[in-house]
Amino acid sequence: MLGPIDERTPPMTPQLALRVAMIGGLALLLFAIIFFRLWFLQVLSGTKYVAEAQSNRVAYVPVAAPRGEIVDSAGNPLVQSISVPSIQIAPRSLPGQVVLDGAVKPPVVIPAKDDVVFDRLAKLLGFSTKPHRCTYSVYWRLPLGRVKYTTQLATIPCRIAEGVAQAPYANVTIKTDVSTDVQEYVEERIANYRGVLPGDTFIRQYPLGTAGAQLFGSLGQLSQPEEKVYKNVAMGDVVGQSGLEAEYNQYLQGVNGSEGVKVNAQGQFEGYAAGTKYVPGDTLKLSLNAKLETVGQQALADSVNSVPGSTGGAFVAMNPYNGQIYAMGSNPSYQPSAYAREYKSLLADPNTPLVNKAINGQGPDGSTFKVITATAALETGDWGLDSIYDDSGEFCFPHTPQSSCRHNAGGNAYGPTGLVKAIQDSVDTFFYNLGYDLDLRPIQTWNHPDGGALQQWASKFGIGRPTGVDLPGESVGSMASPSYFDELWKLQQQCLRRTGYYRIHARPQGGCHIADTNQWYIGDNVNAAVGQGDVQVTPLQLAVVYSAIANGGNIVTPHLAENVQSPAGQIIENVSPGIRRHLDIQPAYLQAIQTGLRDAVTSGTSADTLGSFPQQVYGKTGTAQYFNAQNQESDWAWYACYVPKTATSKPIVVVVWVQKGGFGDVAAAPVAKMILGQWFFGKPGKFQVGANTTL
Repeated sequence: MLGPIDERTPPMTPQLALRVAMIGGLALLLFAIIFFRLWFLQVLSGTKYVAEAQSNRVAYVPVAAPRGEIVDSAGNPLVQSISVPSIQIAPRSLPGQVVLDGAVKPPVVIPAKDDVVFDRLAKLLGFSTKPHRCTYSVYWRLPLGRVKYTTQLATIPCRIAEGVAQAPYANVTIKTDVSTDVQEYVEERIANYRGVLPGDTFIRQYPLGTAGAQLFGSLGQLSQPEEKVYKNVAMGDVVGQSGLEAEYNQYLQGVNGSEGVKVNAQGQFEGYAAGTKYVPGDTLKLSLNAKLETVGQQALADSVNSVPGSTGGAFVAMNPYNGQIYAMGSNPSYQPSAYAREYKSLLADPNTPLVNKAINGQGPDGSTFKVITATAALETGDWGLDSIYDDSGEFCFPHTPQSSCRHNAGGNAYGPTGLVKAIQDSVDTFFYNLGYDLDLRPIQTWNHPDGGALQQWASKFGIGRPTGVDLPGESVGSMASPSYFDELWKLQQQCLRRTGYYRIHARPQGGCHIADTNQWYIGDNVNAAVGQGDVQVTPLQLAVVYSAIANGGNIVTPHLAENVQSPAGQIIENVSPGIRRHLDIQPAYLQAIQTGLRDAVTSGTSADTLGSFPQQVYGKTGTAQYFNAQNQESDWAWYACYVPKTATSKPIVVVVWVQKGGFGDVAAAPVAKMILGQWFFGKPGKFQVGANTTL
């Protein structure tokens, strides 16, 4: 028989006790870690996380840095940034966020819920709420590129659409120069003006007015195609679009700051928070002389206004020994402060006020080209210092009809003529003869692709080549040659086939008006010898040519910048590009050409205008025949002159070009005289047309 069962728990083995102790210890350690972490977060790091939590309610709005100043050689402001009270809108902070959406058309989507804010702001600022035609462009990634959209919007939403199209995340300035009362009104009622930002905006101010407008250039918001051009610049930032503003944007740009705006969970304004201070742009100091710039601009305008039908012109004044530009101007000009507002009308103006004609205006330069022809003839041995040409008043091609003969201006005959006299009196037949001889050199045949000695020396002087000026997009001009004719002929054929070339040259009767043939004739070289035909020269290129004549053969690099300075005035970089190349011209040849230029002023083609000028001026008039698409001819005036350092401590070269201005002495030389008068004596005098009608 079985006995009673013993229900007592057996004693815990040592192994089991160890296991229980280990598990308990681990649990205790885990709880200790958790409690320590809670204590760390609450006690030691509480302040930090409270601050971070608060910062989550701060939106940072970019504050544009003021662009650096542009000053003249004496430190006088030419372009400066000033702070003005303004009203801006942050498109993404509106009740309904304004976004750029490529899936819809038009792509800038402005929600209807924003209309309440727009209407309130329009009433406050005096803007119309009536929709009108609104056009803006969006720069999409390739292959689309720039696409233009048109819709109906009121003034404020239209400006927002334009801004968002250019820079989707940037604030849009609605109005500048608003009263502080308006700003305070908005700030006090920020809940009713959600997304509206009263504050200060930096704008550019131009003390010289219209003088130098194309030179200084324009500004605009950074667009997608420019991202690769402007490094370290955010989309929506204002950058230089042309002129010096674009060329030296990396210095003028500055570094944007930011402003903190506190908002609650509903996005409502609760005050301002600390931001970052902007860094102003650097100062660009030019070699420009503010007074000379103003005088030159006014003198050019006086000349253009004195000639019926003139369409504008340009001038350049610079140091012929180091290339420093003292003044540069173009006509017609415009008020740079009104550029954005008047852009469309300026762009449509047939007289091209937005173009800097000093570096982009080009065409035959007439008799001012003769110094190049003279150099080529002397250096090749086709003409000597003692050689004489018996001028009968006409130059006739051998074995050709009498109708092919060419004559001097006014039918004048000068008899026995040497090089100096030919330059003094601008004897066309003399230079026609040189052009004929230069084309017949045995080693430079008619069909040589690069032309003869005339073309080679023109290239050495810089015709058809960039001058290297510190401005974007200069034209390089061209020199008539067989290879140049071939290029024109290719464009002509492409145009006729409607391939590879847009037909902007179409004549009313048909055709493309680019080239009639690709054949090179000796008459083409004869034309080129007097700066006619297919010679294309810019005023700045001609200033470089005459600088080389003045300084002994050095091709200078024209430049506007003298140095870049920090906002504190410390020089960051000096600008001194130096000499591009030296032309090995025999001193006796240069002296003969210089003597001819001096005689042209004292007793030749510009004697009536500058013959009594107190300084030792060397100069040459030029009258170039231009033909438009309808084959209508007009005379355009040129004048190039210089005063060397052997005659003054203030050497200068001046080139003036007046479109449809007639003879060089009549319209262009008087402008140069006023510029020289201001430069040397501080008294430009009054503009007075010249009288000499010799080329």
